[in-house]
Amino acid sequence: MELNRIYCENCLDTMKRMSDEFVDFIITSPPYDDIRNYNGYQFEFEKIAQELFRVLKKGGVMIWVVADATIEGSETGTSFKQALFFKEQVGFRIHDTMIYYKNNPMPQTGKRYHQHFEYMFAFSKDTPITFNPITEPTKYNGIANMKNRGKNGSLEYKQILRTSEKKVGNVFFYSIGGGISTKDKVAYQHPAIFPEQLVYDQIYTWTNEGDLVYDPFMGSGTTAKVARAMNRRWIGSEISTEYVQIAEKRLENTLNLFNLCNNG
Repeated sequence: MELNRIYCENCLDTMKRMSDEFVDFIITSPPYDDIRNYNGYQFEFEKIAQELFRVLKKGGVMIWVVADATIEGSETGTSFKQALFFKEQVGFRIHDTMIYYKNNPMPQTGKRYHQHFEYMFAFSKDTPITFNPITEPTKYNGIANMKNRGKNGSLEYKQILRTSEKKVGNVFFYSIGGGISTKDKVAYQHPAIFPEQLVYDQIYTWTNEGDLVYDPFMGSGTTAKVARAMNRRWIGSEISTEYVQIAEKRLENTLNLFNLCNNG
């Protein structure tokens, strides 16, 4: 297969040409619950889920960003159904259930609070091989007592060494919208773009330079742009010709910027 390319086709057709355990990492947000019209594309979730497991290397991770539509007054539960299908029917582990928290979501009407988040499931094929944690400074370091609640309800104490940094939590906060998710104006012709920082954080965490990243629903091309900037190889699938053109324009603009920086 040709790498560093967006294939304008159904992702099932792209994956059909991949050998088993072909990619190191997958990140995507699928067209769940018919929230948007993706040019008539039929989302064959179960077939796609099986193929994603097949092409991912053992020890690889897939980040699956998904939420639920509200239909006839009830959330669909699609996020949970998909997570359980990946685990019980396909063979993935639910390695972590992370939250993509939107600092500035669109306000909503109705008898419910504003929707601030989407699920960001980390599915793994066996134990993840790569983990480069994002860290933050700690307030204290040195020896500390950590307490856990035992099975019988009693408190159990264990001494640990606190260092000057700690792993961040699994809730990731991003501001979104025009000029924030990305500076690429052309990207906003797509109805639902990833924040570039979200893709950066997950690629950084689960891959190393030279690894192969796959996005089966490439959309506006954020995964391709960020993967290339981080010296990862990449492949994308996108069935919409219109969206592929948007993505390729973003990549072209980024390449021109890189060339300008290198020549300057």
